[in-house]
Amino acid sequence: MATEYAKVLGNRLRSVRTRQGLSLQGVEAKSQGQWKAVVVGSYERGDRAVTVQRLAELAEFYDVPVTALLPETTPGETALPPPRLVLDLEALRRVPTEQSGPLLRYLADIREARGDEQTDEMPIRVDDLRSLAVIFDLPPSALTERLIGWDVLDEEARRAVALPDV
Repeated sequence: MATEYAKVLGNRLRSVRTRQGLSLQGVEAKSQGQWKAVVVGSYERGDRAVTVQRLAELAEFYDVPVTALLPETTPGETALPPPRLVLDLEALRRVPTEQSGPLLRYLADIREARGDEQTDEMPIRVDDLRSLAVIFDLPPSALTERLIGWDVLDEEARRAVALPDV
């Protein structure tokens, strides 16, 4: 069973990898097999302990400082759980379509792919938020602020994009 620290470390590892546009298979391919997708995935889930040496090697591979991979909490500290990102679709419908159109189309595609029921709330992942930021040609933090300003996303969502860009 993964410790809370291992889970937070894994979230940092996943965040750095996804910001670089890499899938787990992409890491394996780019590293020419040095980093196996299954191993990196187990680090990211917190299922497997990563040694300091391997963490340093992974930081070098991602071309980031080791501190970019380390959680901000100490092992004895309790980390806050990641915020739950839930879009208020009723509030989104009140935003002029010329501003919200790309978001509405993206969410419709997600709903169709997931087979979601039609409700006034829709949970999204941090990766969805980052993809939306690309569509809106904004940094994730700026899109988050826009969605909060539209009352579409809770202010707690700021923590989801609070990791420094690397």
